[in-house]
Amino acid sequence: MCTWFYANRDYKPLADIIDTAGQLPLADRIMIAMAKSKAMSGDIRPTDMATVLAPNRLGNVAVFPMIWGFTHESTSKPLINCRIETADQKSLWKDSWFRRRCVIPASWYYEWGIPPSEVGFTNENEQRRIKKEKYAIQPEGAEITYLAGLYRFEEHRGIQIPMFTVITRESVDPVSRIHDRMPLILEKNNLTEWIHPNGDPYKVSKMALTKMVMEKAMDYGLS
Repeated sequence: MCTWFYANRDYKPLADIIDTAGQLPLADRIMIAMAKSKAMSGDIRPTDMATVLAPNRLGNVAVFPMIWGFTHESTSKPLINCRIETADQKSLWKDSWFRRRCVIPASWYYEWGIPPSEVGFTNENEQRRIKKEKYAIQPEGAEITYLAGLYRFEEHRGIQIPMFTVITRESVDPVSRIHDRMPLILEKNNLTEWIHPNGDPYKVSKMALTKMVMEKAMDYGLS
């Protein structure tokens, strides 16, 4: 699951991507139409504007600003995550799965869970009363965490706004100690095939990264 991630401007390659997205006219249009900051750094929450890698008109990887979360008439909450197990089946996601895939570059993502040291030593009722702790999670040895996603265009205030969602999968250790879901995280070498409309998302998803580093999260200021 992914409900919050962090984009660190102190790492220049990521800062360059963020700056590119912020300088696009689309960022200004989104900022005005959706009343959202175009900083796209620091803590990124649902409905925020974020930097996204998606195909341009030629199908090549390009940088775009997008809003996090599809909207749907059935709920007032943004749909920020898509389960990979049903991405190619449910009508909400199916078209994007086959035609509009994207990647969200981040420094790490956050998850909240019961400390592993408490699991198994207390019963289920007691665990509900234990305050969940915040963890920062990223691939082992990575400077940028590439979250796999889907996107689509929605009309808001008469403007076509690109919106994205993060794909999730069953979690792996050590994340599975605190949560049963995690984002689908891609290897840098597989980004082009994932993003290209003619790429094979099934093949790329099977090569997702599974070696994660997890530590208690610090509170960072916006940068």
